Amino acid sequence: MAYLQFNKEELVNLEYSLKREVLSTNHAGGYLNTTIVGCNTRKYHGLLVVPVANFGGDKFVLLSSLDETLVQHGKEFNLGIHRYGDIYEPRGHKYIRNFEIDKVAAITYNVGGVVLRKVVMLCNNEEQVLITYTLLEAHSPTIIRLKPFLAFRNAHTLSKVNIGADTKYREIEKGRSFRMYEGFPDLNLQMNVKSEFISNPDWYYNIEYNEESRRAYESKEDLFVPGYFELPIRKGQTIIFSASTREEDPAKLSLKFAQSIKSRRHRDSFESCLQIAADQFITQDGEDTSIYAGYPWLDKNMRDTLISLPGLTWYSTGDISRFRDVLDTIVRNRGEYLVKTNKKADVPLWFFWTLQQYAKALGGSSKVWKIYMGLLKEILSSYRDGSRTNVRMHENGLLWAEERGVATSWMDAYVGGVPVTERAGYQVELNSLWYNAICFVLEMAPKTRDIAFVNDWTEIKEKIRKNFIKAFWIESKEYLADYVGPEGQNKYVRPNQLFTCAFDYSPISDEIKSKVLQNVKQVLLTTRGIRTLSPRNPNYKGEYDGDQYTRDMAYHQGTARVWLLQFYIEASLKLYGAAFLNTATELINAFEEDLAVHCIGSISEVYDGDPPYQPHGCTSYANSVSAILRSMRLIEQYKKIEQ
Repeated sequence: MAYLQFNKEELVNLEYSLKREVLSTNHAGGYLNTTIVGCNTRKYHGLLVVPVANFGGDKFVLLSSLDETLVQHGKEFNLGIHRYGDIYEPRGHKYIRNFEIDKVAAITYNVGGVVLRKVVMLCNNEEQVLITYTLLEAHSPTIIRLKPFLAFRNAHTLSKVNIGADTKYREIEKGRSFRMYEGFPDLNLQMNVKSEFISNPDWYYNIEYNEESRRAYESKEDLFVPGYFELPIRKGQTIIFSASTREEDPAKLSLKFAQSIKSRRHRDSFESCLQIAADQFITQDGEDTSIYAGYPWLDKNMRDTLISLPGLTWYSTGDISRFRDVLDTIVRNRGEYLVKTNKKADVPLWFFWTLQQYAKALGGSSKVWKIYMGLLKEILSSYRDGSRTNVRMHENGLLWAEERGVATSWMDAYVGGVPVTERAGYQVELNSLWYNAICFVLEMAPKTRDIAFVNDWTEIKEKIRKNFIKAFWIESKEYLADYVGPEGQNKYVRPNQLFTCAFDYSPISDEIKSKVLQNVKQVLLTTRGIRTLSPRNPNYKGEYDGDQYTRDMAYHQGTARVWLLQFYIEASLKLYGAAFLNTATELINAFEEDLAVHCIGSISEVYDGDPPYQPHGCTSYANSVSAILRSMRLIEQYKKIEQ
């Protein structure tokens, strides 16, 4: 029995099954994403979605879906499912007996006396999806038809019938090749056995994606169906269908499928599922190793890369080499960005935190200082010397971040071009990152006897330590101000004070940390992460749903974040040790049931701040997966200390 599987009763209930999705990435920017019953509910869904170099590397849906039909005694049983308005047609989900996902996703159909097993696999480092069909049971001659639905459009848009589309095809070995528009790669549809292709070009109008409709986006599109492949299938026979951007050798499809399956890991536990999910965010492009922030719609960005990197590599499987590869890619391609970026005040300082985790993986910081010394010095100087337009160090050693109409922190949602949480002033997390970065560098610098540098920055460190409490501590409420602006302390209870408690270097005492953590526990902690705003605040939004405006207003005003939970756990373990181990374990283990919700085997981007804490946002989010894996390792480390 597979660790992750769903039975017939669950699958035929579309209210249940359409909210559960399967995702596979090829580690090169492409992905496969649909629901567990094969009905696409998002414009981002598709069996083959790939980046196209001719269009700036944006992702494009080539093959949207593939309908299967079984024919016996002239009677047709269509296994596909699409939504048109409020109607689902065909309703192939009623034939599904079982869905499971282990190394790959598999669906078993039962149609009368016919039992068909379908296995779907996206190939690693290739733009190819392989689908196998094995006829397990049949008491009479059976024919299978495969009908491809073609999109050839940007993943963020929807296609409409287009008389200018190239609907012709090119014959290739055991298949057909399509390219609907200039600039796209060919989509080569082939099988490992001979089939007949019946040309019947037609547009299917107004296929509806209910998740887009629910989020108040345009939700209907037209897809082109060029015809269908038809062939007999015998009991015990396996037919392999390939969709690829290159022409394949049909004779090698069986071997390729078998070798690909063999090389994959089992999803047989909570941790193994998270490790596989973690691996799916990491992509390789030539010598560059990068991280996608979330699927299906987030791209690469520096902040999410830096925060998720340790958990996706070292804290996941102990992989130091990939950790280093991503760091090398950042320095090679974005080193100047870290020194000169202006809009995101906190991002360069997260680089120091990431290097701290790398130093722990290496067992010491001497190599880190040797490699990154020059860049780290440049970054620190850029804050101190005022070369950044929206953040600079004041005489008290603290960083002041301000740019009218710009959200300079990670809380960067905008509505109508205006930031929901501008937070101009001394931001508590920015200054916590700042203090931690300086202390980390001062830990390493003496090893090179750079006395002038050490003396210079030691003085600044002491200024921060002296003035941090004066600026942020709210004595009457016993927590840290979220930021201190021109109007004084902002007393909203937010999670940004957590970083001050969790970082290796902190300007506050253990006594104050304890009070801050108690406040977070009472007001912000949920079973699905840390709320972004106190429910007692009049601006609090407990649900993240509705149209774009409503969601953006709620994004940092109450939604719970999994990635923040790691800092609550880390701070509490540092402060309370073994006494917190059971609580930490319970907080992490609670997410095991979420592996069967939203994206199967992964963790979502955000959750409602109110019970029952429904998942939202990207169905698979790098920071969420990373945070849970990193928390698991922290718990293990503290258990060893206590033994």
